[in-house]
Amino acid sequence: MYYLYHIPGKKIGVTSNLNTRVTLIQGYKEGEYEVLDSSADIDYISDKEIELQKSYGYRVDIKKYNQLIKKSNQMKINATEQTSTFPYPLNKLQENLFDNKGLKWDTEHGEFELTHENIKWIVDNAKVSMFNDKRSYIYNKALSTYLFSLTAGYKEITPTKFDEIRQWAEKRGIYAKGDDKTQYVKLQEECGELAKALLSDDEPEIIDAIGDIAVVLTNLAHIRGYKIEDCIASAYNVISERTGKMINGTFVKDEN
Repeated sequence: MYYLYHIPGKKIGVTSNLNTRVTLIQGYKEGEYEVLDSSADIDYISDKEIELQKSYGYRVDIKKYNQLIKKSNQMKINATEQTSTFPYPLNKLQENLFDNKGLKWDTEHGEFELTHENIKWIVDNAKVSMFNDKRSYIYNKALSTYLFSLTAGYKEITPTKFDEIRQWAEKRGIYAKGDDKTQYVKLQEECGELAKALLSDDEPEIIDAIGDIAVVLTNLAHIRGYKIEDCIASAYNVISERTGKMINGTFVKDEN
């Protein structure tokens, strides 16, 4: 995280460590300076520093903060057939991804690039490496599916509700202690409940069963490294141009 600090009457600057930069080096204690803004995006905070230096009437730095930060140790991403692993734990991933914005790497699913949109997705979906808790990783296919949904022009479907489902499952240990097989068994149970409700024409139970199925599918997708929104968008892209006709109450697609 980068902090935009203000020492009244003196200067406006940026640092990633207030205690070291402002207190130990410059000698100003808490209460003698103020934090005007903070962000993990080094480009944003660098532009904001110049903007406020001009606004407050202070000397304007010749070079932006992001131009002064040396990037000789560019992040190295380890890409395998299934995953891309980053050399940072989850709590330090976001700021380091922003520091390396524009970095590209090759995978079995094509070339990826760190952009503002991709970074947000990576941070939201990254998992702790089972071999080294100081590393984190994502599934390449999941990122590819997300990027495809963006280029296809589809919007996420009720992302807030899906996010709430994932938060609910996370708090209850479903992701930490469950797996895709147990979720599949759960899916079959809920489908059975739906079949029972349909046969008895029990509308409240039908609604409840459909909702339960959506919850299980959301959790199953998350455990596999996907977002249910991206899975739906990918499926819709396949069926959107599909033609066919209704036969005995079922849509049958054309062979061609």
